[in-house]
Amino acid sequence: MSIQENYELAKKAYEKWGINVDEVIEKLKNVPVSIHCWQGDDIGGFEVNQKELSGGISVTGNYPGKASTPEELRADLEKALSLIPGKHRVNLHAIYAETNGEVVERDQLEPKHFENWVNWAKENGLGLDYNPTLFSHPKADDGLTLSHPNEEIREFWINHCIGSRKIGEYFGKELGTPALTNIWIPDGYKDIPSDRLTPRRRLKESLDKIFAVEVDEKYNLDAVESKVFGLGSESYVVGSHEFYLNYAMKNDKLCLLDTGHYHPTETVSNKISSMLLFSEKLALHVSRPVRWDSDHVVILDDELKEIALEIVRNDALDRVIIGLDFFDASINRVAAWTIGTRNMIKALLSALLVPNEYLKQLQEEGNFTERLALMEEFKTYPFGAVWDYYCEKMGVPVKESWLEEVKAYEQEVLLKR
Repeated sequence: MSIQENYELAKKAYEKWGINVDEVIEKLKNVPVSIHCWQGDDIGGFEVNQKELSGGISVTGNYPGKASTPEELRADLEKALSLIPGKHRVNLHAIYAETNGEVVERDQLEPKHFENWVNWAKENGLGLDYNPTLFSHPKADDGLTLSHPNEEIREFWINHCIGSRKIGEYFGKELGTPALTNIWIPDGYKDIPSDRLTPRRRLKESLDKIFAVEVDEKYNLDAVESKVFGLGSESYVVGSHEFYLNYAMKNDKLCLLDTGHYHPTETVSNKISSMLLFSEKLALHVSRPVRWDSDHVVILDDELKEIALEIVRNDALDRVIIGLDFFDASINRVAAWTIGTRNMIKALLSALLVPNEYLKQLQEEGNFTERLALMEEFKTYPFGAVWDYYCEKMGVPVKESWLEEVKAYEQEVLLKR
């Protein structure tokens, strides 16, 4: 049977439950995923005085073909985007600035250092998001930045974050879609601290200074991101979930939840509904922790499906800003982007193809038997036929055929670097 024929049969199965599959596809087309540039070069960046990766972050593997210039990275992103259905965004870190060989300290970065990225985004119809880079730098060598006891070091990072928000504002103005500028810091201690309060007080004061500088929210959205622990900060992280949750709520900022930044017994999917009750918008970094925050490529596992369900069933597709954050150097990097992003979109499609309102009604009525039965049966409904049709309709490879394009790109481009 053809893709179209399989799609028509799938439509009939879903329509019995009041699901208009054509409308689902139209809705999905308008949901952007922010694809992180750093998967393409193992979070290396393009600083003239490039420093070894630090800040509790580790990238393992040495697969050939890593991008080593902005042009190579953008070409790799273009290839990945050509294999992913929909129109999306690209997420940049400060270390991806282009300074034409000049040493420019991070607290001196300006919009002009990202003009090439903006022009490229315009050509490709993309939005851009942004992150100050508070790691892999001499002023972060002792594991402290915005909470550092040295005022001069704190001021350096404060100014870097202020400049980053202005760069995000520039992205938003130029591209007609607001940038999400997200602050994550590695600050913490390897062993048990004797004082947890003072570093957090300094972090609060630093953030207050950063956000005191006016940036137009029409063009830039501010977010703060927590972490449970990192390499070198196993016992204490200054920017904990409780710290940032309270800070975001009090100061009307977005709280960004990274799926790898919680205790293994916690799930981000379970946090989304609570956050939506008290926040107009919520930001996500979707990753896959394996035993720790190891940022494996996103797969279509139960937690990813549950995250998508929580977004969809709560009618929050326009309230949850979805970004990805993984880095695997043990496999083809273009393939990693493609696998992870396609899986995020698959999860959203799967969630849209569930009779969510009816299942809610069953729960309210106490009909837990039918609720469980239907939730299980819909796991084997013909979702794959709809996905194949969506890919074909959006002009990207169907099923695993995209892999042949990546193999060819590897032979023609990556292995010649």
